[in-house]
Amino acid sequence: MIAHLFNAPLEESEPAVGVGTVGSSEAIMLAGLAFKRKWQNKRRSEGKPIDNPNIVTGANFSTNVNNESLMGFNYAHVKVCWEKFARYFEVELKEVKLSEGYYVMDPEKAVEMVDENTICVAILGSTLNGEFEDVRRLNDLLEEKNKETGWDTPIHVDAASGGFIAPFLYPELEWDFRLPLVKSINVSGHKYGLVYAGIGWVIWRSKEDLPEELIFHINYLGADQPTFTLNFSKGSSQVIAQYYQLIRLGYEGYRNVMENCKDNMVVLKEGLEKTGRFDIVSKDEVPAYTMPPDAQHVTVLRVVIREDFSRTFAERLVNDITKVLHELDLLPAKILNSNAVTITGEEGEKIGGEVIVKKSALETQREITAAWKKFVMDKKKMNGVC
Repeated sequence: MIAHLFNAPLEESEPAVGVGTVGSSEAIMLAGLAFKRKWQNKRRSEGKPIDNPNIVTGANFSTNVNNESLMGFNYAHVKVCWEKFARYFEVELKEVKLSEGYYVMDPEKAVEMVDENTICVAILGSTLNGEFEDVRRLNDLLEEKNKETGWDTPIHVDAASGGFIAPFLYPELEWDFRLPLVKSINVSGHKYGLVYAGIGWVIWRSKEDLPEELIFHINYLGADQPTFTLNFSKGSSQVIAQYYQLIRLGYEGYRNVMENCKDNMVVLKEGLEKTGRFDIVSKDEVPAYTMPPDAQHVTVLRVVIREDFSRTFAERLVNDITKVLHELDLLPAKILNSNAVTITGEEGEKIGGEVIVKKSALETQREITAAWKKFVMDKKKMNGVC
């Protein structure tokens, strides 16, 4: 069902190729391992060295690591799992840096970083601002480079969150197996798949994209059980829950849930904009992170809208934030003795013998946190909540 959702090119009776995992982290490990093994096999057949693989990623979901390279794009996270994959499986991690106002990976810059040792490119979106990345553009540029060089660099789509959003809200968006270089896709069932924590999926385009030597065949209860996982014994409750949700809701049900999430997002977004205090950096979603290198001076607060986040909750959150902002406005400015602090230029203004000092980002965060705690505690006292 998930393979068909991602438009896998399967014949009518052809089984899909994929595995259930413990979240997208294990799924990414397995997908990366498959790409690395395919790259190694091809290099061996050509008599070339296999000691320097690499992966290229956007800095919007990973951090610096040294060793082999894989090119990766991600929808949803500042994901340490890509760093973990690179370190555990000895792959150099290459990053496409971000810039202020452009918080997704630039396909042109990414393809420039691809070389003969790149085992794959992974992409879909940014967890920093909920924006989809241009997988179609990446596919086209990478096809051109493959033709010029004779390489066969593929794409992995890390659709941890977006995999259960894009098919229902943006069915016309080409990001999945409709693009020829997309060879595998991972998605988290416990995010927008509407299942409790502990389930992820990785789907391959075809059986040729998963090296057979990575699959173990176990004779269990008189039948052959192929397995490709990093885990052994684990519960099946999440798999059953995912199957139940897909059957119970169907395409229309999932679309209704995602449309409702988007509608509630718009309510929250418009409410925050009306305060005049927030710049919404999301295209369609409201995203707290300090940005990666080259954009780390920008601090982003992310709000994740799930199916249980109702319109009433959105309106209450806007009202509570407005009240806290009002309380912060009533707080006195921090005044320091001019004998202890000397400020010139635009940093501060002398009033009498004292200087009003602009608060640092850390001081502002602490102040907001303290005000918010006070607001919540006062409200609990008023409501008689212990």
